[in-house]
Amino acid sequence: MNEASSFPSRREFIKTSGRIAVAGAFAGMAVPYVHAAGNDTLQVALIGCGGRGTGAVADAMSVNNGPVKLVAMADVFPHRLNQSYESLSREHGDKVDVPKERQFIGFDGYQHAMDCLKPGDIVILTTPLAFRWVHFPYAIQKGLHVFMEKPLCADGPSARKMLALADQATVKNLKVGVGLMSRHSRAIQECAQRAHDGELGDIIFMRGYRMFGLGGSAFSTKWPGGSPNELLWQISRFHSFIWASGGLFNDFYIHIVDHLCMVKNDWPVSAQALGGCHYRRNREGQLFVDQNFDTYSVEYTFADGAKMLMDGRCMDGAKEIYSSYAHGSKGMAVVSASGDCGFPSSIHSAQFANAGNATWTSRVAKEEMNPYVNEWNDLVDAIRNDKPYNECPRGVQASVVCNMGRMAAHTGQEVTYDQTLNHPDAYAPDADKFTMDSLPPLRSNEDGVYPVPMPGILKDHEYAQG
Repeated sequence: MNEASSFPSRREFIKTSGRIAVAGAFAGMAVPYVHAAGNDTLQVALIGCGGRGTGAVADAMSVNNGPVKLVAMADVFPHRLNQSYESLSREHGDKVDVPKERQFIGFDGYQHAMDCLKPGDIVILTTPLAFRWVHFPYAIQKGLHVFMEKPLCADGPSARKMLALADQATVKNLKVGVGLMSRHSRAIQECAQRAHDGELGDIIFMRGYRMFGLGGSAFSTKWPGGSPNELLWQISRFHSFIWASGGLFNDFYIHIVDHLCMVKNDWPVSAQALGGCHYRRNREGQLFVDQNFDTYSVEYTFADGAKMLMDGRCMDGAKEIYSSYAHGSKGMAVVSASGDCGFPSSIHSAQFANAGNATWTSRVAKEEMNPYVNEWNDLVDAIRNDKPYNECPRGVQASVVCNMGRMAAHTGQEVTYDQTLNHPDAYAPDADKFTMDSLPPLRSNEDGVYPVPMPGILKDHEYAQG
């Protein structure tokens, strides 16, 4: 792939982001969008009312340092907003205060919902990632703290926008949480700290697996036409489209990629990869028209030569493996025993794990077992007590690393972090202009099939655009 050089490199960004955070913390002291500890209600607006958004609100209402109240909601799908509202009202009662006049439908609904808040309140951004750079600036303008779902970007232009916006949020002393909850697993946190303290020696190799059946909306048959229109249908099937989600690679694999990089305390500099589609039809014989491979295997390389392997497979009936490991010169760690952050994490004196060679096994207090609630406790604690807190930069970095692996598989080329960050392709450049009648940014051919990756043929682009 051709390398651009007009934006900061990975190494330059890592070196400068810490200085920006420190400087921003002091600059933000002049604009204290914080709540006094424990004596007032944090109001919340939900933008994107699917399962993730609904779950995020429920987690917010479980914090130790409340009270928290939901006061506004927005989505482009009325049925999703209604289902979310009914579920949250049923489970959380008077913590939900969202009358019809604070329920907003449409692409501009995010502005109306945020307008219901006061500076220092929280907005939850859980739409597909194409809208993250659209919604985040308005939250900053309104002086709102933010919780945003992962991933944060699918392409270079949106990654660079989000990094710039993260700096703006820091300067205004706004707290920003990102839904990479495995970083808030107390077991994985301790495992990472022990690795940083040298218990594994030099980390040489890491491996992650998410090999499961068909999941989410990753594999789609032809748009049936009619209502919803094609744009809304693509949004409803967001895992199928790179512009909306980064594809299944980003959305499904980012947690393991992120927490292994946390253990390594670094980000990889390059990737090469394999990937392909074994099956292009469902069991009824209908053609899949989405952009995903059903199998990915990415080899990441770090600046010190260490490797990280990320294997992903979405295939019913195949062996399921969903876990992560780190290998060092002194032994190995089971980082996540099952899932994105499953207990226990452990360290072993050999390059294989069993009870006899375990030198440490995680123990977590009952009240901190749930990483989804932990990330909200950490965010609200930072808001209440005015602690520096901005997870957006590393959320962007994790997203760029996933983009890099996906692009390596889709192009058949070795791809660097800097190439990925600086790549000019923008997959949904007009997302801020969408209306309910807009055409989608990705168009199908006459058979309803969308452009797909062609490794070795399309070497500088993931798929044919335009």
